[in-house]
Parts: sequence; structure tokens; C-alpha cells
Amino acid sequence: MRALYERNQADVSEAKSGRTDLIFLIRFRHCCLLRNQRCIVAYLYDRLLRIRALRWEYGSILPGTIQFHMAAEEVEWFNRYKKSLATYMRSVGGEEGLDLTQDIKPPKSLYIEVRCLRDYGEFEIDDGTTVLLKKNSQSACLSWKICVSVQHFLPRWKCEQLIRQGVLEHILS
Repeated sequence: MRALYERNQADVSEAKSGRTDLIFLIRFRHCCLLRNQRCIVAYLYDRLLRIRALRWEYGSILPGTIQFHMAAEEVEWFNRYKKSLATYMRSVGGEEGLDLTQDIKPPKSLYIEVRCLRDYGEFEIDDGTTVLLKKNSQSACLSWKICVSVQHFLPRWKCEQLIRQGVLEHILS
């Protein structure tokens, strides 16, 4: 684009000195520059929309594989958007705020059955009970060689973020 712009500026100065045959070429280059500019702005806007969607999909911390493919300015924009969204959510909904990232789709039930896919550690529920989320954890054996893997029955709103992060898997009956 810089080369087109510089060549156009050179032709403009020649056209001012009397070469009127360059006017059509100048207009054509100018239209090309405007089109390229519109395409670049549309591309950047689409990237920002996708980065904004990542905040809703993955939460406030992006996986390293996604962050690796982002420019420094995009990471900075993501962090500013994340802070702005957090400030808004704290200002709405009373003392605790309102987490808008939960229940993106309306739930059919308040509790869901989930299976742990990778080690997470202790997970505390509102009533104070803690659940150990460990990959391939097993409960007591039912017989000599038959063991049942642990499936947890947890509040949907507490584990929805972990489902999106790939820690838990929602088991559909």
C-alpha cells in the first residue's frame, strides 16, 4: 500500500505540472488504496469480534495455543475488554455482582451429571462441601474386579466454566 501511495503522490505532482493523462491512473490507484483500506479494517474488526467471543467461550484466561497466535495489540485489547466486562459485571446485581458468562444457554435443570477429564483439585460448592476433581478417579469397587468411575452431580452454574475449559464433561442421560 505504501508503494501505491508513494507512486500516486509522484504522479499527482506530475499532473499538477501539466500531465493530465495521469489523472485516470491516479484515480484508479486511489480507489485501489481505499478498497485495500476497507478490506484491512473489515479484517481487523472481524478479528476483534472473534477475540471478544473467546472471552465468553474460554473465560478470562486464554489457552496458550490461542494466545500464541495473537498479536501483542490483540492480547492488550483482550485484557482491556476482560477488565471492562469484569467492572460491568461487578456493578450489576448487588454486592456479589452478576456473572454474565454463566448459563449462556438456558438450563433445563439446576444440577447436572459430570465426569472429570483431567486433574483439577478441590472444587468447592456453595454449601461448603468440596469435591475432589481428579482424572480417572474411581469410587469404591462394587465387586472383586469391577470398579465404577466417579461421576459427580453438581450445580450447573458452578461447573459450566469448567466444562467449557475441558476439565469436566457433561454426561447426557
